[in-house]
Amino acid sequence: MSAVGFGKKRYTAGRELTGGYMKWLLILFCVLTLPPGLGGQTDCEAGNGLLNFSPPKTMSVADVILKFGAAETTTKQARLHYTYKQDVLLQTLAGKDVTGEFHEVTSISYDDKGNRHEEVTFAAQPSLRGIQLTQQDMDDIRIFMPLLLTSEDLPQYNLTYAGQQHVDDLDTYVFHVEPKKEENGKRYFQGRIWVDAQDFQIVKVCGKSGPERKRVKKRERPELHPTFVTYRQQVDGRYWFPAYTRSDDTLRFQAGPVHLREVIKYSEYKNAGGR
Repeated sequence: MSAVGFGKKRYTAGRELTGGYMKWLLILFCVLTLPPGLGGQTDCEAGNGLLNFSPPKTMSVADVILKFGAAETTTKQARLHYTYKQDVLLQTLAGKDVTGEFHEVTSISYDDKGNRHEEVTFAAQPSLRGIQLTQQDMDDIRIFMPLLLTSEDLPQYNLTYAGQQHVDDLDTYVFHVEPKKEENGKRYFQGRIWVDAQDFQIVKVCGKSGPERKRVKKRERPELHPTFVTYRQQVDGRYWFPAYTRSDDTLRFQAGPVHLREVIKYSEYKNAGGR
């Protein structure tokens, strides 16, 4: 996101239902239905238990990375055979008061070649204050917030094992993720991921996209992005697909801070055939 300067604003547009898993769904439902205005800054630790620094018991860390990379590859390919609804609500705030928003609902599908198709089914007139959405913000919504780290993606990153942790009632392995090398024109994820110890798929992500442009040339606008947390849910008893993203952050531009709150809901997953 970039700060709005003077002048006219522009906008660019499996697992059975055990008691533990039912609790996971209940907590997710409660978060999805959280009334506007409740909750604080983006909290990576919400729902997490104590971090156990012990290494995996039955395999090496390298084997865990190989297994979840392969599982994420399968998940990404499977998602190309699903349709779903994406509901994006981004608000600017002054204290607890909403000063403007961007709200768009889109039906997502993929063609036989894996190309993404978007059909906007609802779009309110944007009224955000102090910022404008950029192409990088659209990339966040499409790529980084619903992050999938496949075997092809992993060589770009350094993954540091942090330990084992309960996320609600799920046993997970935790990794810190950062790009190995930043190349001009490419963007990356930096933050933490929680990998399910049974299915070896990512079930939670917390971090942000980058790199950010905090200092730029006189005619350019700084580009800052909020920290977000994304939760997944199990679809068709097999795949862990993104279900909910939340961000509550303050972007500190030279012209002044802008408080943002963003909620993205991914719902109504339907297998369109072919898998």
